[in-house]
Amino acid sequence: MGISIDYVRVEPGIGQALGGLHTYIRKTSLDSRLLHLIDIRVSQINGCAYCLNLHCEEARRDGESQQRLDVLAAWWETELFTQAEQAALGFAEQLTRISTDKGTDALYAQLKNLFSEQEIVQLTGAVIDINAWNRLAIATSRQPKHRDAAGG
Repeated sequence: MGISIDYVRVEPGIGQALGGLHTYIRKTSLDSRLLHLIDIRVSQINGCAYCLNLHCEEARRDGESQQRLDVLAAWWETELFTQAEQAALGFAEQLTRISTDKGTDALYAQLKNLFSEQEIVQLTGAVIDINAWNRLAIATSRQPKHRDAAGG
């Protein structure tokens, strides 16, 4: 766990700068459900409880099924995700683990078959975005707000 610091109060410009990237990515042609899946999967890898709580809640609100959220950590074991989602999730995992996972030719070929160059750059931006937020939340010990039993 990181150091408990209210980064919004201490240095609001950091959150504002990251917010600019986040807003930009959300205005691209990428499907919002795909962006939610990327946010959640990367947050699972990084172990960011704050971001998991936030993005799972947003995904459900935007129509994502609980079943797909339940199995997202093992997406490759199911038939619940489209080929494009699988390629994007594989890419997000590889990019998140870039120091130890340089990807494969097959992954990049699949990505290029399913996404335009512009969309691949947008996907890259989406992965950078959530990785940055995860690191900020973890380093400052940002905690999810407790929800009541009804989910509110």
